[in-house]
Parts: sequence; C-alpha cells; structure tokens
Amino acid sequence: MIPIKTLFLETRPQYLLLSVLLVVLGASIAGFYGSFAWARFGLCLIGLVLLHISTNVLNDYFDYSSGIDLETERTPYNGGSGLLIQGLLTPRETLVFGLSAFVLAIPIGGYLVSIIGWSLLPLFLIGAVFVIFNSSQITRLGYGLGELSAGLGLGTLPVFGTAWIIHGKPESYFLFAALPSCLWVANLLFLNEFPDEKPDRKGGRRTLVIQLGFRQAQRLYASLSIASFVWIGACIVLGAIPMQCLIAFLSLPFAVKAISLSQTPDFGGRFTQAQAANVALVLSGHFLMALGFVWATL
Repeated sequence: MIPIKTLFLETRPQYLLLSVLLVVLGASIAGFYGSFAWARFGLCLIGLVLLHISTNVLNDYFDYSSGIDLETERTPYNGGSGLLIQGLLTPRETLVFGLSAFVLAIPIGGYLVSIIGWSLLPLFLIGAVFVIFNSSQITRLGYGLGELSAGLGLGTLPVFGTAWIIHGKPESYFLFAALPSCLWVANLLFLNEFPDEKPDRKGGRRTLVIQLGFRQAQRLYASLSIASFVWIGACIVLGAIPMQCLIAFLSLPFAVKAISLSQTPDFGGRFTQAQAANVALVLSGHFLMALGFVWATL
C-alpha cells in the first residue's frame, strides 16, 4: 500500500495554495457584486483543488514517461515531485492517482451544472481538456498554446467560473478581474520552462522558450508581467474594477525582481531566485486582488 505521505507529496502541495486563492478571488468578485454562498464556495474549492492535484500528478506521469524528468536537473521549481525517479511511485500508480483525483471532481461539476444550468458545462469541458491533455498533447503543439492553456485552466477559468457559480449567472465584467490571472499563471509555467529547454526539446515539447530562444522568450515574459499591471491600472481608471484593487500593486516588486534576475541563463543561481520571486508574485497578486474586492465590499 502506498504511504499517505507519499501521495500527499506527489500532489505537490506547495502549489495547491494557488487554487485556494483563485477560488477566493472568484468569490470576492461575486461578493462585490452582491452574491455569496458558502456551500458553492466550498464545492468550487474542493473541485478545483482536486483538478489541480490531477494536473500536477498527470504532469509527473507524462514527464517521466516521455523521459523529460530523467533529463531535467531538479530544483524546487523544475523536475516535478521526483517520486517516480526515486522509485517511491510506479508510473501506473501515478497515472491511477492522477485520474482518480479527476474522477472525484466530476460529481461536483455535475451537481453545479444541475443547479446553475447547462450553460456552465462548456466551461467545465474546456477545463477538463486542459487537465487531461496539457502535458501530453497541448505542450507539443507550440505557438504558446501550452502556456495559454495553463493560464486559462489554472487562472482565468477558475476565477470566472467561481464568480459565475456563486453569483448564479455569468457576467462579462467578471473577466476584467480574471484576465491578470491568465497572465500570471501562464508566466508561472513560462519562467519555469527556461531551465528545462533541453529536456523539453528532447521530449518533443514545443515551448515558447524552444521556439523563441532565451532572449526573446525573456523579453516576452517581462512584457506579459508588465501587461498584467497595466491591465489592472487601466481597469481601475475605467471603473471596470474597484479602486481598492490598486493594492495589487504591492506585488509589483516581486515582478521587478523576477524580471531582473531572469535576464541571464544562470540556472540554479540567480534564475532560481527569479522563479521564487515569480511564485511570490502570482500568490500575492491573487491574494491582494481578492483583498481589494473584499475591501470595496465593506
């Protein structure tokens, strides 16, 4: 029998906080527009964490099966959990675990569709495609589709979907606050792909780093990071999101640090510090955006 601790570590729990913050942000948006329901909030939280676990575990399975993780130099941000390489899990056990987490989320999605309406189903189906096929297929297509699917699947769609579920119907203005999530999460994956350029290329992936080269990819990373704050500022000026969301700019120093430290391919040195700053940006940015909406509600 697989030890519970091993399964817990395989979920890569240090990244699951992102799912919590996505749901909190979506709920805070719904609350700002006059709606909140603890039961729906809880279902969104459990469902998204299960899907995030499935994404992480299946990523480990496909990266190991394709040989990518066998070539990757492990860091806190690269190489997956490492449990398959250490022999603590077999590929079959990992695959079953990843698919089980996905299956457990299905009844939650089904129930939410039953109370909200069939219009919610396409959002769930798109999310399911990202969970199941991102590591195995989408990242091999190139043109930034792998990074975009991460930004949508663990960024915009959960924020927008949570706001929709709690509010009871979709509103276009939910997207104004959900777009930075796409940029931040896409950039989270993007920056972590830089040290993996060689094993990803060997494993058949077509990441933006492979297609653009280090210099152009780093400039694109910086541009997307800056664009997230430009978007927030513009939305505040135009009245699309509350002024209190200016508090999200407290995370800007993390963006500046990540951009600065990622300018040279010193993988394992300054670049690892850039990755740490990038994680801090993503987590603090979502937390502060949610805090802004809660503040504006008071």
